[in-house]
Amino acid sequence: MAARVDLDGNPIKPITICMIGAGGFIGSHLCEKLMVETPHKVLALDVYNDKIKHLLEPDTLPWAGRIQFHRLNIKHDSRLEGLIKMADLTINLAAICTPADYNTRPLDTIYSNFIDALPVVKYCSENNKRLIHFSTCEVYGKTIGCFLPKDSPLRQDPAYYVLKEDESPCIFGPIEKQRWSYACAKQLIERLIYAEGAENGLEFTIVRPFNWIGPRMDFIPGIDGPSEGVPRVLACFSNNLLRKEPLKLVDGGQSQRTFVYIKDAIEAVLLMIENPARANGHIFNVGNPNNEVTVRQLAEMMTQVYSKVSGEAPLESPTIDVSSKEFYGEGYDDSDKRIPDMTIINKQLGWNPKTSLWDLLDSTLTYQHRTYAEAIKKVIAKPVAS
Repeated sequence: MAARVDLDGNPIKPITICMIGAGGFIGSHLCEKLMVETPHKVLALDVYNDKIKHLLEPDTLPWAGRIQFHRLNIKHDSRLEGLIKMADLTINLAAICTPADYNTRPLDTIYSNFIDALPVVKYCSENNKRLIHFSTCEVYGKTIGCFLPKDSPLRQDPAYYVLKEDESPCIFGPIEKQRWSYACAKQLIERLIYAEGAENGLEFTIVRPFNWIGPRMDFIPGIDGPSEGVPRVLACFSNNLLRKEPLKLVDGGQSQRTFVYIKDAIEAVLLMIENPARANGHIFNVGNPNNEVTVRQLAEMMTQVYSKVSGEAPLESPTIDVSSKEFYGEGYDDSDKRIPDMTIINKQLGWNPKTSLWDLLDSTLTYQHRTYAEAIKKVIAKPVAS
């Protein structure tokens, strides 16, 4: 492997990374990148390893010995501190991050995203280990613009809806709207990490992902996840398309979101890992402001792309409107718009996303079709026991 240098021209030394949640969607892509393109070692911690099995065996893989899987749940495992001590850097990806859980399992959501993350922060701080913590764009909550009158021209002013790490307020709904349990837990752990940095010198970077999309995202209910499970919007729509069902648009699909391709986002994370002098002490939005659509437009695009990928004609009525109460249960609330400001990550790391929404949907739905179409046909064909 040719000598690699950081953004300031310094040689990059191989390091050991303790990655918590390495078996998930983001972790699997990050492990892949680290194995294929860098000399770094990874201690991969998770409860499951299905999404990284291809990196762990056989022993003849070129990176054999550079990735070790440790099956553990950070909630109650005495090995955690020892593994953090063995590494130079800890990356914490562990979280409950599915909107359907925020108001049906608020306690699990708060525990997973705040209480369970506390020991990780503590061990990093006490042992002088660097931490890259994955937060969420949800910490911004609602935009200032959503409180303006519907016909106000200020709603079009970016100052009222573009989200800046160092300026935008975090605005949540009332306590009875339990959808904000996730955002609130995530914000509090961010504040704790920031305070550890200020008071105890913890070297940290906080990542706020804005809808990272790609192969191996979430699960397909009844195939590699619970039948009654409700994954995030892209996997939800993929599930409907695979089953030839109309796509459910919550409250008419009027919310606006931006989507970024996982491979673009992982480039940003690698820059953070290998440029600590530029990344430490910073919070980074990682998203693609150019890929903004309403959820309804996303559904329409996905229907078109899936038809192209699968060779199947779309349904006559490809979407159906449902209320948020019907879909998510009591206590659901939403943010109207989420557009990341990219100034800080661009200035510090020179990162910009490259992949268009159409291309990332094409790549993701090609994978979903190839991976799940046959399995779903078998499930649909099974007679239901009376």
